[in-house]
Amino acid sequence: MNKFCCFGVSYSQIVGGRSASSSGKGKSHEGSIKYGFSLIKGKANHPMEDYHVAKFIQTQGHELGLFAIYDGHLGDRVPAYLQKHLFSNILQEEEFWVDPNRSISKAYERTDQAILSHGSNLGQGGSTAVTAILINGQRLWVANVGDSRAVLSRGGQAIQMSIDHEPNTERGSIEHRGGFVSNMPGDVPRVNGQLAVSRAFGDRNLKYHLRSDPDIQDTTIDNNVDILILASDGLWKVNYFMWCQIKRLLI
Repeated sequence: MNKFCCFGVSYSQIVGGRSASSSGKGKSHEGSIKYGFSLIKGKANHPMEDYHVAKFIQTQGHELGLFAIYDGHLGDRVPAYLQKHLFSNILQEEEFWVDPNRSISKAYERTDQAILSHGSNLGQGGSTAVTAILINGQRLWVANVGDSRAVLSRGGQAIQMSIDHEPNTERGSIEHRGGFVSNMPGDVPRVNGQLAVSRAFGDRNLKYHLRSDPDIQDTTIDNNVDILILASDGLWKVNYFMWCQIKRLLI
């Protein structure tokens, strides 16, 4: 594998009240793996609610690639919190190096509990998340909550590395928790008629009816792997301009 992409589609990014770089690129310390990211402002009137992570770090004698898209709703406080804390929480798990799967799952849940405990500081909003951790350029771990998606190309074949958490597909879990799924208003299935995903960080008012545990997949990285793309749902709903951005970032 020699290329990663990390995309947020709906809005231009704002950090600390100021616009941040909307695109960029980088590479691993050895230069064998490249990555790029791009965030595009859509037509919505509210401020930016999408945040990303794209970087390589050295820790405990290992090189880690950390990549993520956090697609917020009802404000940008929760995705901003995830950008700052989620990967740190994962790496602080004592079992991370021996059991990444369990550590990622525990950190997702612990992070959601921390978000809820902050109360009014983070508001009533929430966020999806799709994260990818590349360990020493050899092992890839992808986790997701919500409908932001990761797709891997191996030998020219697309492999979805995440699972879309949609209200209709997890209706049983929602109803078991006392909620309901409704297409009103509009024509999109929503939890209690409000949220179009069945798992998310935050969303205090709906939390009794939502889950925040991630689906996790892992794979070995070899020369047959071409690219990994992380993106919020805007890209997967066929955004032609974003596909042009992908091509530009990979040149």
